[in-house]
Amino acid sequence: MSLTLYYGSGSPYAWKVWLALEHKQLPYELKLLSFDRNEHRTPEFLAINPRGKVPALIDGDLALWESTVILEYLEERYPERPLLPRDPQARARVRRIAAEADTYLSPLVRPVLAAILYKPPAERDPTAIAAAHDALLAEIGRFAGYLRGDWFGDDHLSLADLTLYPHLRLVQRAEERVPEYPLVHRFPPGITAFMRRFAALPYHDHTLPPHWKA
Repeated sequence: MSLTLYYGSGSPYAWKVWLALEHKQLPYELKLLSFDRNEHRTPEFLAINPRGKVPALIDGDLALWESTVILEYLEERYPERPLLPRDPQARARVRRIAAEADTYLSPLVRPVLAAILYKPPAERDPTAIAAAHDALLAEIGRFAGYLRGDWFGDDHLSLADLTLYPHLRLVQRAEERVPEYPLVHRFPPGITAFMRRFAALPYHDHTLPPHWKA
């Protein structure tokens, strides 16, 4: 077995794959690509993923991209320490929540980050930030309603949790960097508790984006 994960620091899609590798306790090698240096656009990486995006996973002679597909592959190829329930209905529910996180939640996280982190202080618009916060909170409230136990897969950590958490953690990161625009305290209690449980996982700190630790 020879697993190599190509990732970018802070990419929630790459992060969820990294978390899956850690949860499954698989041996792997990390290849960090710098977005600033366009390392995801080099001929070497485009030969692995012609779309030039992270994550990409190498497993032997297989090159695979698209984060959800990678998670499904890891689950099927390495079924130990599963991240999908056995019951078909429960499996479908976990897959649906994961898909909703990437499809509906992520596009509402990006405007929050853009309005706060990617603009100099003088250009930050409090009205636009408040609107972005409200839209995101409405969607987070929907996810709070999906919790039936400690995890989104009921009582077991699942692909849904690994997919959702990085998006939420990016919002917390924005607040840590620019505390003048707090939002996390408005998260539903169930979501706050979920994030605390996830942050207590033994591999959580190890997988934090490297540039956050600088």
